[in-house]
Amino acid sequence: MKESVRIFRFIVIGTMNALIMALVVWLMMKEMSFDGDYMVANITAYLIAQIHNFIWCKYWIFPVENKKNSIWKQILLFCSAFAVAYTAQFLFLVLLVEGLDVNEYLAQFLGLFIYGGVFFTGMSSALASNTAIKGGQTS
Repeated sequence: MKESVRIFRFIVIGTMNALIMALVVWLMMKEMSFDGDYMVANITAYLIAQIHNFIWCKYWIFPVENKKNSIWKQILLFCSAFAVAYTAQFLFLVLLVEGLDVNEYLAQFLGLFIYGGVFFTGMSSALASNTAIKGGQTS
């Protein structure tokens, strides 16, 4: 698969994930009793969106040919990329809100770009070094 196709697919799924996360954050911060607790809303939103994200990454964005890779190895690679990307995003979020007094909703939105860039790079690197990506092309 060409890298441009992979990037397009990542953007499509990333947009869907952003909508899921925005809905969860809004529900938790405005409609539920979390009344502005942006950190709890952020953690919950990302965890919910990752279930959706894993399925699409596994079968559509980063499909692998190597059938020797068990589902557990794929989950480990996905969770590793998620942990690094989420940590970068969460630190960025806290810096914006607590350090620079940026609006909590705007900071959540800006954090999506940090998360997306780090996650895509992490998944691409992990798969390129550990498996054969379907189609034989990594770039």
